[in-house]
Amino acid sequence: MKQKCTLLILVFSMLLSANSLAKEPDWSAYANILSKYVQPGVKNGVALMVVDYQAMKADPLFKKAIDRIEAFSPQQLTDKNEKLAFYINMYNIYAIKMVADHLPLKSIKDVGSFFSPVWKKNIGRIEGEAISLDEIEHAILRKMGEPRIHMAIVCASVSCPDLRNEPYTAARIQEQLDDQANTFLHNPGKGIKIKGNELFISKIFDWFEEDFEAMGGVKSFVLKYRKTLNPSVRMDSYLIYDWNLNSN
Repeated sequence: MKQKCTLLILVFSMLLSANSLAKEPDWSAYANILSKYVQPGVKNGVALMVVDYQAMKADPLFKKAIDRIEAFSPQQLTDKNEKLAFYINMYNIYAIKMVADHLPLKSIKDVGSFFSPVWKKNIGRIEGEAISLDEIEHAILRKMGEPRIHMAIVCASVSCPDLRNEPYTAARIQEQLDDQANTFLHNPGKGIKIKGNELFISKIFDWFEEDFEAMGGVKSFVLKYRKTLNPSVRMDSYLIYDWNLNSN
């Protein structure tokens, strides 16, 4: 009888574990296309992860990745790490789709106009409701109080943080976000460039300055990942933002 009870407890624990692991979509299709079509390269003198949008568009796995994220109900997400991973992946998948749907393009911004910017165009669905990149970023992700999202969501441009060649997952999201921030802030073409006695940082830190207050402000955030910088250095000069596609 004791052995039977032990077995039942073990089975129940396994079921609970399986349910907890099921709180994010199946990322396998997305993982496959990222590993195949996102590779290290150089564009406009900047080292970056280059995205082959044309090949992605032609791969049936790309549609499968979109179908899986749209079929998943985010109401299942109860943990902050699950939500961060889900919505960062969603943003990046839809940014890729925005480009792929409108090829050939020089810049993702060319999809829109001054009066109808690309960020506000509907590109996907959550729970059957149309959604835009703007809504995912500003109405969902920024409200989560995690400034490292700005090192992870990718606007398909040279000066954006690199598109990671693996999906974000709830189990590894904190490690992945730290790695993204560290990589971005050590890339002189994207995050920080030191020229003589001057230091230039990404315009991201200007556009979203208020978000970094959660980590003590922009300077504190930067010094966390660039510990050898002089703490008294000024951080009010910015790199020119290159909106050209992060593709060859």
